[in-house]
Amino acid sequence: MSFEIITDSAANLNKENIEKGNVKVIELPFFINGEKSSLTNLDEFNDEEFYSALKNGQSIKTSQINPQSYVEFMRPILEEGKDILFIGLSSGVSGSFNSALIAKEELCEEFPQRQIEMVDSLGAALGIGLLVLRAVKCRKNEMTLSETAERVISIRDKMQQIFIVDDLMYLKRTGRLSNLAAAVGFVLGIKPILRGSREGKIEVFEKIRGRKQAIKSLADKYIELAKNHINQTIGITHTGCFEDAKYLAKLISDKVKVKEILILKHEPATGSHLGPGALALFFEGDKVRA
Repeated sequence: MSFEIITDSAANLNKENIEKGNVKVIELPFFINGEKSSLTNLDEFNDEEFYSALKNGQSIKTSQINPQSYVEFMRPILEEGKDILFIGLSSGVSGSFNSALIAKEELCEEFPQRQIEMVDSLGAALGIGLLVLRAVKCRKNEMTLSETAERVISIRDKMQQIFIVDDLMYLKRTGRLSNLAAAVGFVLGIKPILRGSREGKIEVFEKIRGRKQAIKSLADKYIELAKNHINQTIGITHTGCFEDAKYLAKLISDKVKVKEILILKHEPATGSHLGPGALALFFEGDKVRA
């Protein structure tokens, strides 16, 4: 194997995808009532309990990965004589990627003969995870590290990340969305359609009245923005609303035939910023995202 693929736990991949793809995952820490925690197996994550507790006022705080943690995670790989491709959580919503860049600088001095490629996913959850899976495919097809990084970046720029939340309060209080945009939702009872921007930040780009219509709008956005459906792997994540996730998948599959639809629980580190009842859709669009 010419290089190792590393991501962080925000990539939202389950155990099967991680093991099958031989992907290494560094954990994003989060704190429940002040006690440090992390997620090592998405399949064992009790999302209903976690998001219900969040709704009932349990204190959940998140923290970025520090540079030293990246150094300690990556150093053994480099010592084995392997190169690294790292695909991480958007720099637009977390300082973790900047920590990774600091770690890279230190490690490149220590291992000048090794190659380390860093890709800012400009996304979260399966907006990262689908890029990781494409990188796995590139490596399997014997593409070089540089070629794989270039391919991932070209796909990243077309990766659509569209979602709804049940309550904008969570994004508002953690600073992931402007106060003005949040206030509009509260006052009018509107379900805004949110997206990950080209800069990797969260923005409102459409407003729909009613949750059911908002879910239908997500499916419509897929039909509008995607092509080559037969080869598409679509990602859907949810924060404790599995039935809505299945409904969204059915709305899409009733209209077009796609290669695969992954429905996964939304991991807690970024999910805590979305709050309970969030539903997110990830897919490769036909054009570079706005």
